[in-house]
Amino acid sequence: MRHRRSGRKFGRSTAQRKAMFRMMVTDLLRHEVIRTTHAKSKEVAPLAEKMLTHAKGGDLHNRRQAAAFITDKEVLSKAFDELADRYRDREGGYTRIIKLGKRRGDSAEMALIELVE
Repeated sequence: MRHRRSGRKFGRSTAQRKAMFRMMVTDLLRHEVIRTTHAKSKEVAPLAEKMLTHAKGGDLHNRRQAAAFITDKEVLSKAFDELADRYRDREGGYTRIIKLGKRRGDSAEMALIELVE
């Protein structure tokens, strides 16, 4: 039984799942909007919010913690330079999930995850 177990496995090993989430957060910060399944978007949103909170911190320790998760140096600098200034006065809630309906091939519930303005 999986009582009180949090998180979804998505049929992947731990390393594959962590790599998938790292790439999705990096792409979300790069493009500011990505289209994925609803379940994946619900798992990625807290991770992206955590990276933006690190970016708002701005010091070296926060930069190193974000660099350990974000896979692209250009995206890291964008998060700390542009996105941190944009969300300076906001106390969380940096992402929005919009349901798009079912995917045609396998009827998976799709969603759009984006950074709010």
